[in-house]
Amino acid sequence: MLIYFFRHASAGKTMLNPKKDERRPLDEEGILQVRYVGRLLANLDVQVDQIISSSLKRARQTASLVANELAFEGAVQIDDALRPEAGFEQFQSMLSRYKKYDAVMVVGHNPSFTEFLSKSISGPDGAAHVDFKKGAVARVEMNGRTGTLDWLVTPKIARTLQTSLKSSSRPKTSRK
Repeated sequence: MLIYFFRHASAGKTMLNPKKDERRPLDEEGILQVRYVGRLLANLDVQVDQIISSSLKRARQTASLVANELAFEGAVQIDDALRPEAGFEQFQSMLSRYKKYDAVMVVGHNPSFTEFLSKSISGPDGAAHVDFKKGAVARVEMNGRTGTLDWLVTPKIARTLQTSLKSSSRPKTSRK
C-alpha cells in the first residue's frame, strides 16, 4: 500500500480555546501551499483510492483542496485517528480498515503526524526523525508494518518546481 502523508497547510496562529481552534481555517498562504503541492502531485500523476482526513477544519480544507487538484471524485473520509492527539495504535488500526486499497492519502496534524511517519518508516521505536513542515506531503510504500520513505515534498519545493517548469516551457524568443 502506498500512503501519502499530507500535513495540513498553514492556518495561522493556534487559538487558546480548543473548540475554536478545531474550527481554525487555512490562511491565504495555506491555500496557496495546498494548490502548489496538489498541482505537483497531479503532474506526477498521483492517484489515490481514498483520501482520509482529521475532522479539524484546516485538515478537511487541505484534503478538499488536494482532492480537487487530483480530480479525486470520491468523498473525503473523516477519521479521528488523524487528530493531533491520536496515538500510533489508532493510526495503524485506521490503516488496517483501508488495507484493500493500493494508495491512500491521509491528512492530519503534528505532533502525531511526524510520529506516524517516523514509526511507519523505522518501526515502533520511531528512530527516524523527519522534519515534516506544514503543507508537506510524503510518499511511503508500506511492506507489512513498516515502510520505505520514497520522497517528501515541502510547499517551498513544489512552488520552486512549478515556477521553474513554467519558465522553461515558455517559448524562447530570438533577438535580431
